[in-house]
Amino acid sequence: MEEPALPVISCVFAPSLDTPAHIELAERLGYRRAWCYDSPALCADPWMVLALAAGRTRAIGLGPAALVPSLRHPVVTAAALATLAGLAPGRVSTAFGTGLTGRMLLGERPMRWAAVEEYVAAVRALLRGEEASWNGSLVRLSQAAGFAARRPADVAVLIAADGPRGRAVAAGLGDGVLTSRVPREAAGQSPRQVLLTFGTVLDDGEDAASPRAVAAAGPALAAAYHAIYESKGAGGVDELPGGRQWREAVEAVDAPRRHLAIHEGHLLALGRHDEALLASAAPLLGKWTMTGTGADIGTRLGALTSAGITEVAYQPMGPDIPRELTAFARAAGLAGAGQESG
Repeated sequence: MEEPALPVISCVFAPSLDTPAHIELAERLGYRRAWCYDSPALCADPWMVLALAAGRTRAIGLGPAALVPSLRHPVVTAAALATLAGLAPGRVSTAFGTGLTGRMLLGERPMRWAAVEEYVAAVRALLRGEEASWNGSLVRLSQAAGFAARRPADVAVLIAADGPRGRAVAAGLGDGVLTSRVPREAAGQSPRQVLLTFGTVLDDGEDAASPRAVAAAGPALAAAYHAIYESKGAGGVDELPGGRQWREAVEAVDAPRRHLAIHEGHLLALGRHDEALLASAAPLLGKWTMTGTGADIGTRLGALTSAGITEVAYQPMGPDIPRELTAFARAAGLAGAGQESG
């Protein structure tokens, strides 16, 4: 019986000053693409990190995702994408979304999809070398040769969406979907489905609730609580292990600063309230994240293809990013993983 075909394996980073070196390692390990989050209140600037990575790599795909439209004028975003495409020809993808921490840590709610749709349409027109209308004015990219990639710029544009409204925008404007959820039915979905994945490969005999595993995958579990609380309120988290205690702790923070407490360390590290949460919620790591033995993870990756997932974007977390990248690459059977000592 043949082994199931695996999706393309990529990686995604909460960008830091070390991320260019980590992307260089990811290329050696065999990852197809390296994505970088757009969350300026939490992470390093994705454009600076990706520009540095472009100079240190030759083949790995590069892209910011998911860009938050409200943070930049569409000409600024289109110019940045065209510049990156000039530095890394044929390697650039991006995704646009409504914004989670990129807006919530500014005290703002996610954008409406209609606004995202208008913005993406303008950016795509600019990348094609066309004029676009924005705020009542006609705008275009007018860089001369050598200042950015020639238009039309070779940039794949995805939409970061989990629900039907965002997927409808992707169907009309995008080259695919970046999602955190496996679609229930593969039929009728976008032909390019990139799934964000979190977790850690366990060492021999290691438990999913071990201190090392919690440090490496716990921030993803905590981030799920953050998102559930924002979308469903108290009723959504109170029924989860440690959820009520976590909610009461963050709600005790003064209202003007509460959003900072909720999303502290989101997908980077455990915030001060998250550490207590993980004492109760750690047993969920094996179910809610891709945490398990290398064989377990290989099996789970194989099952994603039949669900319509074409690419898995794995985010390494914790104090040892090279270890996480290397261990996941081995579990996924990437060509360069056997050549790295860890």
